[in-house]
Amino acid sequence: MPSMFTNKELSWLSFNARLLQEASNRDVPLIERIRFLGIFSSNLDEFFRIRVATLKRLTLLGKKAKKYIGHNPNKILKQVQDIVLEQHRLFDKIYQDILTELAAEKIFIVNESQLNEEQGRYVKSYFQHEVRHRLFPIILDDIRKLPDLKDHAIYLSVTMSRQTAPAETKYALIEVPSPALSRFLILPQHNENRYIILLDDVIRYGLEDVFSIFQFDSFMAYTVKLTRDAEMDMTADYSQSLVKKLTSGLRQRKKGQPIRFVYDASLPQPLLNIFVKRLRLNSQDTLIPGARYHNFKDFMNFPDFGLKHLRYKAIRPLPHRDLKPRQSIMKAMSGKDILLHYPYQSFDYLIDLLREASIDPNVNSVKFTIYRAARNSSIINALINAAKNGKNVAVLVELQARFDEEANIQWANQLQEEGVTVIHGVPGLKVHSKLCLITSRIKGKPEYHAVIGTGNFNEDTARIYGDHTLLTTDRRLTQEVKKIFEFFETNYKTSSFKHLLVSPFNMRSEFISMIRRETELARAGREAYIHLKLNNLVDNEIIQSLYEASQAGVRIKLNIRGMFALQTGLPGIGDNIEAIGIIDKFLEHSRIYVFGNNGDPRYFISSADLMRRNLDHRVEVTCPVYDKALQKELQDYLDIQQNDNVKARILDRRLENKFREGAPDSKLRAQFLIYDYLQRLHSPAPLPESKVEQKI
Repeated sequence: MPSMFTNKELSWLSFNARLLQEASNRDVPLIERIRFLGIFSSNLDEFFRIRVATLKRLTLLGKKAKKYIGHNPNKILKQVQDIVLEQHRLFDKIYQDILTELAAEKIFIVNESQLNEEQGRYVKSYFQHEVRHRLFPIILDDIRKLPDLKDHAIYLSVTMSRQTAPAETKYALIEVPSPALSRFLILPQHNENRYIILLDDVIRYGLEDVFSIFQFDSFMAYTVKLTRDAEMDMTADYSQSLVKKLTSGLRQRKKGQPIRFVYDASLPQPLLNIFVKRLRLNSQDTLIPGARYHNFKDFMNFPDFGLKHLRYKAIRPLPHRDLKPRQSIMKAMSGKDILLHYPYQSFDYLIDLLREASIDPNVNSVKFTIYRAARNSSIINALINAAKNGKNVAVLVELQARFDEEANIQWANQLQEEGVTVIHGVPGLKVHSKLCLITSRIKGKPEYHAVIGTGNFNEDTARIYGDHTLLTTDRRLTQEVKKIFEFFETNYKTSSFKHLLVSPFNMRSEFISMIRRETELARAGREAYIHLKLNNLVDNEIIQSLYEASQAGVRIKLNIRGMFALQTGLPGIGDNIEAIGIIDKFLEHSRIYVFGNNGDPRYFISSADLMRRNLDHRVEVTCPVYDKALQKELQDYLDIQQNDNVKARILDRRLENKFREGAPDSKLRAQFLIYDYLQRLHSPAPLPESKVEQKI
């Protein structure tokens, strides 16, 4: 009998394939298509560092591995290899098509052999003044062991020879110094033509200079890239501080086991053999022959030459009708709950709230969680400012936020130096919840203002991630947010929760209970429905409960951006389940849960996806939305997305990613329509229907 659950790794690769669909779509602006190639590449790097690395670890368990993941890891690894190779072929085709379209826009990516005399002088000067002193070659012939190749870097593997003695070949390795230098060098414009050369090719152009002492006259360079296992083996010695253990773990990560070796397909076999032998790659390691260039994540910053038609139009953040300029946000919150929609509305509202709290004489304390912060974080600065103004500021900084560990250690140190009390996470649990609690004392009594969100408190990602944040003074919620911060400060002090769903305490059981209630309602002949918008749905127990609900007649609508292990369309099991995924200009990141509840629907926003790690091994918060107007706002938001027939893909067990199609004269593109909807909803005066395409 075939499995009722799609393997999550294969499902993830299907999600990444949807990014390639956007990159190949000629209706998407050209530079945005290049950006999608960059996102695809960056995602794939992380996929190998984490998911493929985990599968390879599981192979060591032999037959026991299937018990843990429900699939044979060796079989999955083989499928991953086949899918990735096919995606690489598609990637290369899309890139070549984009080069042709760039040429039509009079933008040309040239290599070192295509430079004219003027360009050659320009590149040579740039090489001498900016690049040469950053290059430190390794002569492979002179060493038995390769140096530890960096996980995020790309290298040029160089062959050197003489035309008079071609058999006398030397090999070398050079790290490409990016991001210290931009990956792209814009060359002098000629007439209307614009030219770009990659840093890799600038180095190729200067190889004879780099290796001048050897008297070679023939040089070839081939890009190679190594991906390592990014899981950190942290000692269980509790006498060490978490910071010390993380620092040690980060050093281990930089020397993690090789997981993937990507190389220029034209790399000579003798040179490939050197890498395979000296990196100790075996039959289970993933060797990916590729094209001339790697680390396409850098292409997310591809220059646009100021040509606005090559990018999506920047949106103007919409005002919120209840948050007036130069008026107190805390006072506005005291009157009613407020729901913010990013990036359609400005993240600056949260920064303004923290600034207000930092100078309000009635405010005693500010408590906050940080999972990922912006590179130049105004949030961090606002919290430090509150401490400088004499407020009691406590910040939980999750030091184990994957790939942000070093940054978060630095943030924690900076906050401590400025007088902020820093909580270094919770032993055994990652804190992924997005919470803020501001405590004031008015006429001798405490008052609480809480912020509960679906996405990181990060002003950079808030411009491109679709997320929701609730601002509330509802005591049902603020008192329980207070309990969570008490748990952070005193881990042995746990509480029960009546309103918030908090993992790992009551979230799983409450979700199962609400799904079962819908199941019972359907069996009793009453209307029953569930509507979920998530990043990932892979928890087997939850999926099994949804199958049972579907069999009972519960109407289930799912909007899943990423991994999706549930299989729609299973005869007699998934007949009542409809699933889509949207990939568009903004990253769909909100988690929204709706349960019909016998005509009195329950609405929630959450930091949690339906994954085992979120439900059992993290501190996550799912928050009920009680205000009827905000419930309608969320429902309208979900309905707009569910009706998308431009960027919505149908999610099914075949992983085909077919677009949902509508009538040719009725194109409904959710992200455009949501902007239009929010503009009309929050305008001080009713606005006429407008062409949203002109705004976004």
